[in-house]
Amino acid sequence: MQYHSSPDKITRDFFDSLLLESRYLDSGLASTEVEIFGHRFSTPVMTAALSHLGSMGRKGADFIEHSAVNGMIVYAEAAARSNTLHWVGMGDDKELEDIVATGAKTVKVVKPHADNAEVFRKISHAVGAGCVAVGMDIDHAFNGSGGYDNIFGLEMRPKTTDEIAQFVKAAGVPFVVKGVLSVRDAEKCAQAGCAAIVVSHHHGMMAYNVPPLMVIEDILKTVGKDMDIFVDCGIESGMDAYKCLALGAKAVSVGRHLMPLLKQGPEAVSDRINAMTSELASVMSRTGVKTLNEMDPSVLHHRHF
Repeated sequence: MQYHSSPDKITRDFFDSLLLESRYLDSGLASTEVEIFGHRFSTPVMTAALSHLGSMGRKGADFIEHSAVNGMIVYAEAAARSNTLHWVGMGDDKELEDIVATGAKTVKVVKPHADNAEVFRKISHAVGAGCVAVGMDIDHAFNGSGGYDNIFGLEMRPKTTDEIAQFVKAAGVPFVVKGVLSVRDAEKCAQAGCAAIVVSHHHGMMAYNVPPLMVIEDILKTVGKDMDIFVDCGIESGMDAYKCLALGAKAVSVGRHLMPLLKQGPEAVSDRINAMTSELASVMSRTGVKTLNEMDPSVLHHRHF
């Protein structure tokens, strides 16, 4: 089935529909420092929970063809260099340990395995390895053919609010649910005791998904006092990050935009994160925002022309 407009395009169009007014009087140089899960970071521009970059010659990862370099480690090293929170998706135990060993403060995102024993095992290992938080990627429960998802032979299943609460209790560190795109799911995450959610459609998990920024305001009004709200999908610049933060996000994740740079090493990835952070700081200063706590959604206007 071919759709005329993909969620990625819809998301990009929504980003570009948001215009900013400038506010120079009484402004100053901006600070992008942010505290997340009790740790202080230089930027709210985080990495995203990528997976399967260990074998760079594999199909779908040809941005580092025939390289012995583990892209997951490069990615983590870049996060450490930029002093930003690092996110990681699927991977074996040893790879996660190597990622944490880079010094990057890391969040491990576990898939919704059909076998909850494996979920609990992965949570326990991640905490033992030194991850500052763990979470679950709930939007990988179903495939696009009316069945349950299966990732590399691993069966997935949707989780209940009670199951999420069990994972939260087992973790003992902040627990995050990724793939929230509705007030309803956000309320259930708050009910389960989650420390944060990632508002995301996983780069078009379902056709015609709403852009994350279209629902974040309603989510914040409902559960913003209970959890931190992060945003993922389509963020390519400091300006994109600013728009997310102005609407109330605590921080943003950047994944696909950084992937082509992995072949150039952690310096190149870190340089791009730093450049986005510098652009963010510039926009903050030009809109009268000196710290991230002063973000004001009233600076944004929807284009109607």
